[in-house]
Amino acid sequence: MSLASRQLGENGPRVSAEGLGCMGMSEFYGSADEAEARQVIGRALDLGVTFLDTADMYGPFSNEKLVGEAIADRREEVVLATKFGNVRGENGERLGVRGDPEYVHRACEDSLRRLGVERIDLYYQHRVDPKVPIEETVGAMAELVEQGKVAHLGLSEAAPETVRCAHATHPIAALQTEYSLWSRDPEGELLPTVRELGIGFVAYSPLGRGFLTGRFRSREDLPEDDFRRVNPRFEGENFARNLELVERVEEIAAEKGVAAGQLALAWVLAQGDDIVPIPGTKHVPYLEQNVAAAEIEFSADDLRRIDEAAPAGAARGERYADMSPVDL
Repeated sequence: MSLASRQLGENGPRVSAEGLGCMGMSEFYGSADEAEARQVIGRALDLGVTFLDTADMYGPFSNEKLVGEAIADRREEVVLATKFGNVRGENGERLGVRGDPEYVHRACEDSLRRLGVERIDLYYQHRVDPKVPIEETVGAMAELVEQGKVAHLGLSEAAPETVRCAHATHPIAALQTEYSLWSRDPEGELLPTVRELGIGFVAYSPLGRGFLTGRFRSREDLPEDDFRRVNPRFEGENFARNLELVERVEEIAAEKGVAAGQLALAWVLAQGDDIVPIPGTKHVPYLEQNVAAAEIEFSADDLRRIDEAAPAGAARGERYADMSPVDL
């Protein structure tokens, strides 16, 4: 199996058509097993996945170290992306969002050290700091490019006007935002904006935080320490209504002889060659299933039926319990 590659933006890196989101290997989705996580990363590279996504806040801090150690002897095979901006303390406490130049430089130095690399291939501002003009933040990020510490710049969960201002300050290679069959908001303004500007689009949670795989039939299927237990889309009536959406997706997937999650992931891939989904997983079998989804082809009728089964706005509940950190 060999994954095709895609270009991230007009001036960004060329990466595998699917990346690997590493967040859940350290936090948020139940217990973590670092040995298994290293196996997943190694297998991903073997399968042609070249694009790995982490962030300083994951763990906190431990995910970058895990990823860095896992790729240490294969660094040249990887386009490595990490993020700054969501500030956390050593005990995991959340300390707000920062985008001031001093913090940008310090965060980059810390990430380089934890990752064990000399340069970050794609460096994102994880969340926009409303207290700091985006031009100041991106200006500081541009200094990191000039210093050779960062190759390309990105933004995560930024609004169209913010993206425009940032891109005018320094070329932005990629915008990362949640995008899937149950999170189709980017289709309104974000995707047209980044396409106009020649910016690539990285889709995180393309499997709806695992919900679109059909593995969760009730909230009790989630581990006790899984953050999805307090995610609005996994609660009460929202869960039941969203499960109806998944069942419609499962029906179409069964007709094509693929898993529901594979259908959902292939749909994201089919939305444009400028889109690179980064599904996350902690287990090799799920990784292999995700990579195989890149081989699924859709007819016009398939795409019409999927669109009818999961139209924009069909999911019930907000994407996060508190949407305030998201620059919308």
